Amino acid sequence: MSKLPETLRENVRLLGELLGETIHDHEGPEVFAKVESIRQLGKAINSAQNGDSAPLVTMLGELDDKDILPIVRGFNQFLNLANIADLEYFSSAESEREDSLKAMLLEFADSHGKERLSEVIRDLRIELVLTAHPTEVTRRTLIRKYDQIVNTLADRQRGNLLTFEQDKLRGRLHRLVEEIWSTDEIRTERPTAIDEAKWGFAVIENSLWQAVPDFVRHLDRLCCRHLGQCLPTDLQPFRFYSWMGGDRDGNPNVTHKVTRQVLLLGRSMAAELYARDTQSLGGDLSMYEANDELRALYPDSVTPYRDLMADLRKRILATGDWAQARFQGRLVEAPEDLIVSRNDLLEPLMLCYRSLNEVGLPHIANGPVMDTIRRIHAFGINLVPLDIRQDGERHVKAIDELTQYLDLGSYREWSEEQRQAFLLEQLTSKRPLLPAKWPMSDETAEVLATCRVVANEPEEILSHYVISMAQQPSDVLVVALLLKECGMQWAMPIVPLFETLDDLDRAPVVMEKLWQLPWYREYCGNKQTVMIGYSDSAKDAGKLSATWAQYKAQEKLVALAEKYETKLVLFHGRGGTIGRGGGPVEKAMASQPPGSVKGKIRVTEQGEMIRYKFGLPRQAFNNLSIYVAATLRSTLSPHAAPAQEWRDMIERMAFKSLEAYRSVVRGHPHFVPYFRSLTPEQELGLLALGSRPAKRKATGGVESLRAIPWVFAWTQVRLNLPAWLGTRQALEYALNEHPAILADMVSNWPFFSSFLDLLEMVIGKADGPICAYYEQQLVPAEYHGLGQQLRADLAALEVLMNRIKQQKDLLSDEPLLRQSLSVRKPYVDPLNYLQAELLKRHRSSDAISPDLERALKVTMAGIAAGMRNTG
Repeated sequence: MSKLPETLRENVRLLGELLGETIHDHEGPEVFAKVESIRQLGKAINSAQNGDSAPLVTMLGELDDKDILPIVRGFNQFLNLANIADLEYFSSAESEREDSLKAMLLEFADSHGKERLSEVIRDLRIELVLTAHPTEVTRRTLIRKYDQIVNTLADRQRGNLLTFEQDKLRGRLHRLVEEIWSTDEIRTERPTAIDEAKWGFAVIENSLWQAVPDFVRHLDRLCCRHLGQCLPTDLQPFRFYSWMGGDRDGNPNVTHKVTRQVLLLGRSMAAELYARDTQSLGGDLSMYEANDELRALYPDSVTPYRDLMADLRKRILATGDWAQARFQGRLVEAPEDLIVSRNDLLEPLMLCYRSLNEVGLPHIANGPVMDTIRRIHAFGINLVPLDIRQDGERHVKAIDELTQYLDLGSYREWSEEQRQAFLLEQLTSKRPLLPAKWPMSDETAEVLATCRVVANEPEEILSHYVISMAQQPSDVLVVALLLKECGMQWAMPIVPLFETLDDLDRAPVVMEKLWQLPWYREYCGNKQTVMIGYSDSAKDAGKLSATWAQYKAQEKLVALAEKYETKLVLFHGRGGTIGRGGGPVEKAMASQPPGSVKGKIRVTEQGEMIRYKFGLPRQAFNNLSIYVAATLRSTLSPHAAPAQEWRDMIERMAFKSLEAYRSVVRGHPHFVPYFRSLTPEQELGLLALGSRPAKRKATGGVESLRAIPWVFAWTQVRLNLPAWLGTRQALEYALNEHPAILADMVSNWPFFSSFLDLLEMVIGKADGPICAYYEQQLVPAEYHGLGQQLRADLAALEVLMNRIKQQKDLLSDEPLLRQSLSVRKPYVDPLNYLQAELLKRHRSSDAISPDLERALKVTMAGIAAGMRNTG
């Protein structure tokens, strides 16, 4: 088996050594010896072909209660530290990424011409939407310490370190590991929606604020040197948005007041960052020479640039003070020169830029002045304009209450045609529909209050209104009407989100009906964003059926948008895990239908993935580069549409998969009790994970469970079921009935080969024997037959995968991932065995000690860290 790269292996060893010393010093030699024995037993299982877990299980069963918590914490922290070493290693491999972007630009300049490539780069619009993560388990206090470790590991790679510097850096690492050990890794209080928004702002402040202008400068240099055309000053390929504080779907904690608070907080935070920039620029721009335009503003000044920055900073600070006061609930008058748009910030900076260039100081013009200009284009006046998301059913309820109060009948009971006729009549009417006062439910009052907040805010700090579970054209029109009735002065883009299998199949029909309405075409200005839901469709239909349904829906939407001359942006609601549409960006983009990208894409980035991709400036730079490369490739060199025989084949495979998936999840009488008893789904409530409840409704079974905790629960017991259930039957059918077509699809269809690669990764992370141990400990005997069936399915799928890929072992062509998993396994396995034991105790007694309950929570965090994703 191939080994980890030397630097990575050395960092993992060093961090493990420092953690061991810390455990020895703080918990005593006995606990340290037990940790070491457990680790060695874990390694022994994994180094043997069919390692016997009995000695490990026996030892874990004999542990004193008082030792369980420190042992669990030790294994959890090792896995976190191994992840940190990974992060540092991959973010340090920067030059490869830089070289690959350059090589790709040269390739496309050659194949498409420099002019065409420059045009596509100028039109790039990559919209990244930051969302909170209901199962992000790592405390932010610890995230900051982990980031410091990454930076320290990077410092150790410098080749010219003196001995005392090496010792100093090792000492800093040891201190950070000790700080981590002495910090409770589990939150005691659930974060509020405002806390989540603050975390999103912190990612921008600590990482993206630097990485975005750095990357655009790098892209500009490449374009200047190799295409002969530099980027325009107003170019910004990236725009950032947020759902934190705007996503109220299934989250009663996000109210109109919270949304208003988060909008104010964003303006306050943006003011703070721009104030820092302008103060720094004022210090730099000490020169006297200026053009006539700037000199006219400051005729007697010896430092006109500094004076210009001072005046802008004064205005920024006044805006920040106002936003902060309003955030704190104080009613203060807005300053006369309140900043309400990007242009308020850009105009003075562009004046500065023009003047510096005109007086022969281009290097100064293109330094930090240009960085700040690029930040304004990327982050606007509140860092991340907010999307509003609400369940479509809430809008139906609101209008139904209104029509009944006005004696117009029950909107809910009307046909789709009647609904559309009523909504279009009201949308074109000059009369208000809403009475000044009328009896309404609390839910409807909240919907209307949210629309009023949206109507009263500057257009630039808001983005889209997303409708969950959109099913008909009226679901879009009703939002437009509610916004109009609440005083909206601009056409906020309304985005239907198609989530279930039926919704995805219906999406093209719904959008065609909308695009046929003259009123709606005028409203949307021939621009439309449509959101594709990955999580709920996979939970509804299984991964293969959902993935194919998503592909077909996007394909049809692209064709329809061309027919109706509408600029379509597809908004991908991807999660971090494979079961929720996650996976490497390159694979995801390469498997899009041809013509679906066209230089523009919108994607959600969720809690833990935001941290992995954008938490540090170098990581962020790397991932921004990946996004640009993948978007350019999908735009300029999309893969051909699939051959008809491939389509016919995957259609049959999707049917087989759907049938197999639903026969278990919906059809097996033991499935729900098996899931509930096997996994820690019900114990997830112990973790103060996010502001949003785990269920959309307080009651209900698996169908009401959110897709994220659904995936989290299966990941914990190492079965990873949502990402593969149903695929065995589909692949078996194809391999037995049409092996040549299947081989052709694997070799020549990127959509299908990407699907298989991600499926292989999920199977590689699964562990049947560990899942069987949970079953033995926790599941009533009458349900064991289902567990045996599922594990047999998984084992058969592994054999199938190796046959299809013509390899001996899983992940043969991913040696680094394979080795990374094998390094983590001896640390994750003991956490699983202990978790099963702790769950058994937790369920069988009225109460377990606080230390053991905390240990149970730590096992959840540790397994999530070891698997490198939660939900």
